[in-house]
Amino acid sequence: MPRGCHVVRVFTREGAGGNYLGVVNDVSGLTDAAMQEVATDLGFSETVFADWRDDARPAQLRIFTPAAEIPFAGHPLVGTAWVYAMVGPGGPGVMECPAGVVTYRMDGAVMWVDAPISVDVAEAADTADRVVAAGYPVPVRTWRVRLPQEYLVAEVADDDAVAAAEASPTSDEEIYLFHRRGDRVHARFFAPTYGVPEDPATGSAAVALAHALAASGQVNGSVTIHQGAEMGHPSEILLEWSPATVRIGGTVSHEEVRFLDA
Repeated sequence: MPRGCHVVRVFTREGAGGNYLGVVNDVSGLTDAAMQEVATDLGFSETVFADWRDDARPAQLRIFTPAAEIPFAGHPLVGTAWVYAMVGPGGPGVMECPAGVVTYRMDGAVMWVDAPISVDVAEAADTADRVVAAGYPVPVRTWRVRLPQEYLVAEVADDDAVAAAEASPTSDEEIYLFHRRGDRVHARFFAPTYGVPEDPATGSAAVALAHALAASGQVNGSVTIHQGAEMGHPSEILLEWSPATVRIGGTVSHEEVRFLDA
């Protein structure tokens, strides 16, 4: 029997661009292999499968890239929260992914998700070498951030260095390049290991950036991240952080309900 999949664009910029996401709200009878097959066939950066069947718990989310299941990702949480708020059961509310419990709320047109997850941050000595070895620009400063998947967060000298970067066909690193000017960040994210050569909008990497900046002394802050223009998918992520939590937000556009034979 066909089951519905909401297709949305998350972190849009003035209604355009954003990162495509599939949200499947009916997981009855779906095996792990079937979920992976659906995510691979859809081909989006991530697809979410939401299990509502236990009334005693928040909806249980499983997140799949085209190549693997992952415990945490930002744009799937924001996109799923938007579907919940607009389609049901409403909001504000709570969801749970393998990395932990997150809360969500709508503020005007912006969907916000709080991600108080445990994160390990280090300015490891070999991190810059790993970025360069993967074929990316020489960074000004780097961090290794685990949340729990490991990202290399690399600050580069200017916007031109971000724009000129090219996805490496041989690297197995998850690399987030950024340049910051005041409260504006220009970023790109490459994750070939997960079947995503380049991602147009990456909420988890934004969370990693917040923790990296906090570990470097900016314990509170907010920035607007522009990503995806180089791919033709201009995206905008709102990022706020404090000692208590990291919050990501953005606007979402609904594309269609697609029916899956799964």
